[in-house]
Amino acid sequence: MLTKHNYNPDVLTCIANLSSDEVFTPPQLANQILDLLPGELWSEKEATFLDPACKSGVFLREIAKRLDIGLEKQIPDRQERMNHIFKTQLFGLAITELTALLSRRSVYCSKTANGKYSICETFVNPEGNIRFGRVEHNWQNGRCVFCGANQERYERGEEMETHAYRFIHTGKPEEIFNMRFDVIIGNPPYQLSDGGFGRSASPIYNRFVRQAKKLNPRYLTMIIPSRWFAGGKGLNDFRAEMLGDDRIRKIVDFEDATEVFPGVDIAGGICYFLWDRDSRGPCEVVNMHNGTESVSTRRLDEFQTFIRYSQAVPIIRKVLAKKEENMSEQVSSRKPFGLPTNARPLKRGDIALRWQNGEGPYSRKEINTGIDMIDKWKVITSYVGYDHAGNPGKDGKRRVFSKIDILPPGTICTETYLVVGSCEDETQARNLVDYMKTRIFRFLVGQFMYSHHITKDAYSLVPILDMKKQWTDEKLYKRYGLTKGEIAFIESKIRQIESSDE
Repeated sequence: MLTKHNYNPDVLTCIANLSSDEVFTPPQLANQILDLLPGELWSEKEATFLDPACKSGVFLREIAKRLDIGLEKQIPDRQERMNHIFKTQLFGLAITELTALLSRRSVYCSKTANGKYSICETFVNPEGNIRFGRVEHNWQNGRCVFCGANQERYERGEEMETHAYRFIHTGKPEEIFNMRFDVIIGNPPYQLSDGGFGRSASPIYNRFVRQAKKLNPRYLTMIIPSRWFAGGKGLNDFRAEMLGDDRIRKIVDFEDATEVFPGVDIAGGICYFLWDRDSRGPCEVVNMHNGTESVSTRRLDEFQTFIRYSQAVPIIRKVLAKKEENMSEQVSSRKPFGLPTNARPLKRGDIALRWQNGEGPYSRKEINTGIDMIDKWKVITSYVGYDHAGNPGKDGKRRVFSKIDILPPGTICTETYLVVGSCEDETQARNLVDYMKTRIFRFLVGQFMYSHHITKDAYSLVPILDMKKQWTDEKLYKRYGLTKGEIAFIESKIRQIESSDE
């Protein structure tokens, strides 16, 4: 039976995750997210709630507890109140057959909604309002038109899950329940393998957020990876939409996902947000790290990426106020010389190829990209950053770059590396290396680090300076007029590169 108080033990606090992409929400976290919603909702007997990605049923269960208390005066009889809440207010779509059974057990206290021990007496069907039905992908040119899943990987027989989630595999989500919802809440699946190289995967949580907005609820709140802050694979349009939506009234961001999902490694961290259909304005941003929070209220679209740290905003404003060109204009794209990671040196050649494990000869005539850089001094850095999954170390600091090196004229590289700049002489190249090693340079790049990779776009906040000069942090702090507090913040986030780290 439902009670007014949390009970212990709660099986949902210790249930194992299906994978790092389909993570169960701990009850404590579910309640933190529910706390974003206005308290008067729990006394509205007509309010309706939808979880479009039920896994354990924890959101619906915790909502039911709140409604049980909030509707007590309006519906004094406990059983009548239970019947009303479960039959008319709570709805869910499970992501698999297994999670449908688990969710019904959590919400109705019975694996079937009309079972002997169900807390609701009025259901005649076994699924109640928590639905699951097998859905097939809609294949076109090897991809699902709804979610982008790879046909070769996800076209399966009936004995396996398709991972074609019902909520996003329709152009008319309003027809699933044929009703409007006041609140849409959940923790959607995060990604699907896209059949690319290695363990390549494409985000899918953004599709749940967009689909939920189509239903135009009063409130929308979901917990999703923070990778959308900087865009990237399949997320650039979504980032632009989110940053430009002034109905997002609050974002709570955890740089380290293990603070909310113990033992789960999610590159770039995790966040949850509140979208309020009828309220517009600046967003309250709460950044959490090691149990400490920093809070600010600001427009989300001030910069092209979402700036995670409130303390970083005035620093970036000062740097951009100089109106200098930014380094993303000179940093190469992936495959700076058109060669993939698996390219290897040849038996003979008139230039040298730097690859992941060394150098060897290569033929100049085989190169069709980056030809103008071949005979210049080039500063390179690894495409993969130093910090695991883009996350800081236990001390809260990042190194950012895993390797910085100089390629002399006549040397090229595979896509393992990006060319940060090409220079006319060795002195300029060494000055660029020194510039990259400054804390402020790496701090600005770090604002884009929400995954393993450091792309060309990550240099968008870094100014292009005269490489005939040697730059140090002290000179840069003075150039941009940073205060002692701002300098201290940068140095609390970025490690010093020691000569022994070379």
